[in-house]
Amino acid sequence: MLFLLIVIIMADCSGQTSNRTGSKKSDVYKVDLAAPEGKAIAAFAEGCFWCSEHIFESVLGVDSAVSGYAGGTVPNPTYELVNTETTEHAETVLVYYDPAIISYDELTRVFFLSHDPTTPDRQGPDRGSSYRSILFYTTPQELEIAVKAKELFNTSGVYSDRIVTEIKPLKEFYRAEEYHQDYIEHNPYSPYVMNVSIPRYERFRKAYKGKYKN
Repeated sequence: MLFLLIVIIMADCSGQTSNRTGSKKSDVYKVDLAAPEGKAIAAFAEGCFWCSEHIFESVLGVDSAVSGYAGGTVPNPTYELVNTETTEHAETVLVYYDPAIISYDELTRVFFLSHDPTTPDRQGPDRGSSYRSILFYTTPQELEIAVKAKELFNTSGVYSDRIVTEIKPLKEFYRAEEYHQDYIEHNPYSPYVMNVSIPRYERFRKAYKGKYKN
């Protein structure tokens, strides 16, 4: 039983769907990065997008978070291709939010408090460049905010090691296959969700003192 528990805990994000069938290349498509009227978008890569999506959607002012791929060079990447670590894409969430309620600056706080930004090409049990930490920006103002946020957390004492988060322009975002969307909601008893995603979310709740949805 102890061996089985260890296997479950060490299971990674990619391993949880390696036996799935039916994921088609047509499921993946490039998203229009124009925000709806009165809304704004932001993108963050911080390990398994199942966890990130759940975290950002819990925060007040965030309308939704979409799981997908960004930061790479290969068009229309599939989940299986991204996991070969040859596309330069990282698992990313595209966040739609209301700037009248929450700012991009505050979202960077959510980002830095919801994962470990000091581990290169790794987040928890997930390893590879597709799980690296990236703070994306879309305007010069967001770039300035992102740089300052990284500097702030580097000197805040929150993390004992140096932050390795990349800061990159958001050029393209590809929505991931449909079975990845709202994964935790649809798979609450997945071993990965129970042993990795939910504990990560609970750690975030303890660290982040901002406002949450009811």
